[in-house]
Amino acid sequence: MRPARPGRPVGAVTRGTTGHNRLRRCDRWIAAVYGPLLRSGRAGTAPPLVVDLGYGASHVTTTELFTRLRRVCPVVEVVGVEIDPGRVAAARPYEREGLSFVRGGFELPVPRPPLIVRAFNVLRQYGEDEAWAHWDLLRAGLHPSGVVVEGTCSEIGHRATWVALGAEGPRTLTFAARFTGFGRPSDLAERLPKTLIHRNVPGQPVHAFLADWDRAWATCAPFGAYGARQRWIKAAELVARDWPVETLPPTGGPGRWRLGELTLPWSGVSPVGSSGGW
Repeated sequence: MRPARPGRPVGAVTRGTTGHNRLRRCDRWIAAVYGPLLRSGRAGTAPPLVVDLGYGASHVTTTELFTRLRRVCPVVEVVGVEIDPGRVAAARPYEREGLSFVRGGFELPVPRPPLIVRAFNVLRQYGEDEAWAHWDLLRAGLHPSGVVVEGTCSEIGHRATWVALGAEGPRTLTFAARFTGFGRPSDLAERLPKTLIHRNVPGQPVHAFLADWDRAWATCAPFGAYGARQRWIKAAELVARDWPVETLPPTGGPGRWRLGELTLPWSGVSPVGSSGGW
């Protein structure tokens, strides 16, 4: 990855595709899993800070994140960060107390280390080695207790995956889907993070996991008579017998599965021979 010139944001302009509720599944997960972090007071005397990196051509997903997180932490501050100055200018009329927009990139040009960084659909245009490097840069800018939630989703948000990264490295991988938005679980592979999408090949853990999840999905087909939600829950229970699927709150168990989510520890799918070192 080439270093940026002094004062120049780190990164490149994305297509900017966005839309209402596109990131709702991820927002819901962040609020449930990391709401306690925002309320913990670990940010010190200043309000907890959240960054929405690369929000795109519209302010809408940043505003939605702000609204959802304010329900779990009324004093949270959210900053939308975009590398395109035109997009920042277009978003600024929507600023309000606790919500602002600034120009920048992976260097995170905010006044203090954030507790949470959400970065969605910003790394797909980069190479795998660049994606690992940007993960490192984002983690370096975090609050010591913070987390980066980096992922990708379909144009309307019906298929998504994301990784939670702490200062120590990747923690978890989450799959999320609308129950009518896929034929089998491996359809979500097209939305794997950049650090995994090219590793969905025989011999790699993520490929083996998706194959086993597909088999569990097929085995649980009879439960489809009670709806796709029940089939998803039963398939999650089945695949959890052989894989370290999260089975307890806040990241796992029926309460999360019924929403069309499934989370594993990163160690369960960490790519063999990756350049990231985990």
